Amino acid sequence: MKKNVIALLGLVIALVLVACGGTAAPADTNSGEEAASDEAAEEEISGRITVLTNRTDIVDTVFVEYAERFNEIYPDVTVEFEAVTDYEGEVQIRMNTDDYGDVLLIPNGVPTDELPDFFEPLGSVQELEDQYIFVTEDAFDGQVYGIPVVGNVQGIVYNRAVFEEAGIAELPGTPEEFLEAMRMIRDNTDAIPYYTNYAAGWPLVQWEGHRGSVTGNPDYSNEMVYMESPFAEGSAHYTIYRLMYDLVAEGLVEVDPTTTDWEGSKTLIGTGQVGAMVLGSWAIVQMEEAADDATDIGYMPFPVTVDGERYAEANGDYKIGINVNSDNKAAARAWLDWFLNESNFAFDQGGIPPVIGSEYPPQLSAFSDMGVNLVQMNPARPGEEGWLDEIDSEAEIGLWDPAFRQRIIEAALGNTDETFDDIMADLNARWAEAQAEVVSQ
Repeated sequence: MKKNVIALLGLVIALVLVACGGTAAPADTNSGEEAASDEAAEEEISGRITVLTNRTDIVDTVFVEYAERFNEIYPDVTVEFEAVTDYEGEVQIRMNTDDYGDVLLIPNGVPTDELPDFFEPLGSVQELEDQYIFVTEDAFDGQVYGIPVVGNVQGIVYNRAVFEEAGIAELPGTPEEFLEAMRMIRDNTDAIPYYTNYAAGWPLVQWEGHRGSVTGNPDYSNEMVYMESPFAEGSAHYTIYRLMYDLVAEGLVEVDPTTTDWEGSKTLIGTGQVGAMVLGSWAIVQMEEAADDATDIGYMPFPVTVDGERYAEANGDYKIGINVNSDNKAAARAWLDWFLNESNFAFDQGGIPPVIGSEYPPQLSAFSDMGVNLVQMNPARPGEEGWLDEIDSEAEIGLWDPAFRQRIIEAALGNTDETFDDIMADLNARWAEAQAEVVSQ
């Protein structure tokens, strides 16, 4: 498969146009009769739908405004929002029933081959790939079940004022340079160098989005299905999580990670009480809004250099989908299409808009001066769909679950007798057994 690495020069639009193999969606060429027909169809859509969201911070403000704008087009549809704090955990439990809303963000833990069991097909990959970004990420057997509400560039949010006060002259390009920068913050400022957000759990999973960042290889995830030891020293996972372990082991994080607070962390970094956090670019605007000065918030690539080059993985954030059990799929689809095409959610949140050819927010030009290359991970190869998820499930590792990251942090704090290498060896052993079973089928 063609290597899909695109240099980020200027705006991120180059990534989307090349990676998705498309151009901007064609202009509306409907005749007057067709437009009138569309309007009539819109008026016929009615009913009540429940939309699940993880955005507890804006569900009562921004989302209410969205509903009002949506009702200008679909006056007979009542949209109710339900914000879920522990989104991954709670929604996956609810998916054991039919009651998980009408429209929702697809939890990351849903195996690819199970998407048809829970979600309505939105169209074929061929139909949608020229209109929306990253449609292959929640697709199975040629059908798309979820479309990203926003595209993300993976990196690290940091406070420029804290870095300046600490005396950090250049952004770190290696794990050791990042550790040294955090030591400088500890020694020269009153700020917490790095904030784990351990208690919330899900922020720890943000680290997993850096496979492409530390390898520059868009096929790395596909190659993992043939690896017997993907957690061995020198691997992407070893590199990523060794940095996590070292930050904690050196005391470069909050005193008691078990008492962290996600909402509070925005204010902490925004007001210079925290130096840095590994989060997707979706977090930039939230941190800016919590900052004393929005220009204090910066964004850097993960501190790894590959053959002299810097990389950052780019992918879709949560994908929006429709509950296959919904009693009002027409209204659900109307909301999904409106949200993706008309709400302006992605732009306002500083992310890659889902519609190809859309305008991009200024936050996404942050990497251009550093010559960072963006890596879009390739979809599973034909015949191998779902293999990675199956190996992960059989091995009970949880690549998209916080558990083994919390285990790493507990070991680094000295709360267990395990070393980092003990944990990696255990993950390798379990992976190898599951990998042999799945791949040999």
